[in-house]
Amino acid sequence: MLICAAASVPLRNLVLDHDRLATAATVFVAIFVQALPFLALGVVISGLVATFVTPAVLARRLPRRTGPAVLVAGVSGAALPGCECGSVPIARRLYGDGSNGAAALTFMLAAPAINPVVLVSTAVAFPGAPEMVGARFTASLLTALAMGAAWARWGRGRWVSRRLPMAFSDSDSRRTRFSEAARHDFLQAASYLVVGALAAAALHVLVPPWMFEHLAGQLALGILTMAVLAVLLSLCSEADAFVAASLTVLPLLPRLVFLVVGPAVDLKLIAMQAGMFGRAFAVRFAPATFAVAVCCATAVGWVFLGGAG
Repeated sequence: MLICAAASVPLRNLVLDHDRLATAATVFVAIFVQALPFLALGVVISGLVATFVTPAVLARRLPRRTGPAVLVAGVSGAALPGCECGSVPIARRLYGDGSNGAAALTFMLAAPAINPVVLVSTAVAFPGAPEMVGARFTASLLTALAMGAAWARWGRGRWVSRRLPMAFSDSDSRRTRFSEAARHDFLQAASYLVVGALAAAALHVLVPPWMFEHLAGQLALGILTMAVLAVLLSLCSEADAFVAASLTVLPLLPRLVFLVVGPAVDLKLIAMQAGMFGRAFAVRFAPATFAVAVCCATAVGWVFLGGAG
C-alpha cells in the first residue's frame, strides 16, 4: 500500500501525459467500476447458496427421469446466482449415475449464464439493446440443455475419474461457510475481471481500428474471433457483459457469442473440470460445449438480433 501511495503521483502524471495510456486507463476503470457491484452481489448470493442450499437438497428435488431432470436442472440455474467458478464444485457434488449426472452438468452450464445477476448486468451493459438479455438467456439455456441431453445419450461414467471433492464439514458454522464461499468466489472472479478489463483496454489502444472494421464486415470471422476470445480471457459471467459492451465497433451477434461461450467454456473452466471430473472428461466435454455454444448463440442471435445484429 505504501509503494502504491508513493507511486500514485508519478503514475498519474504518466497517464495524463500519454493520450493512448489515458484512454486505456479510462476504459479499464469504466469496465471495472460498472461490473464491481454486480460481482459483489453475485458472490454474496453464492455464499448464501453454499450455506443454506446443500447439494443433497438439490439432488432430492430432481426428477428421476433424464429428460425432466435435465430441464429442471437447466431452469433451476436461473434461481441460483453465482459465477462459474462455484458451479463446477457444486455440479461435481451433484454428479451421479443416470439422470443425476446429466442434470448436474446441465446445472453447471446454466447457473452462471442465466441467473438474475448476470441478466441484470447484461441489461445495464446494453441499455440500447434490451433484446440482448433475451438472446443471452435463450442461447445459454439451449446450450446447457443440449449438453445435458448429449451427456445422457453419449456420456460415459468412466470418463469421470476424479474423486468427489471435500465439502464443508458439519462442524463448520454457517458464518464460516458463508465467508469462505464468498471470499473464494470474490477473489477468483475479481482477478479474472481485472484481466478482462485490462485486455479490453488494451484492445482499444493497441489494435488498429481497421481490424475491428474488418471483423465488423466479416460476420463469420467476427463470431469465431469473439468465441476464441471468450475462451482465452476467462471472464466472470457476472462482469463479462461490460467487456462485451465496450467493443462497440463489432455487431451485436459476435458479442452475443462472446457472452454465451464465456460462461460455458474457458481456460479456467477447463482446468477446473479437469481437476474436479478428470482429464478424460475435460478433453471431451469442453470442445463439444464450445461447438454447441457457438451454434446456439449464432442461431438465437440471428433470430433475436435480426440477422447480422
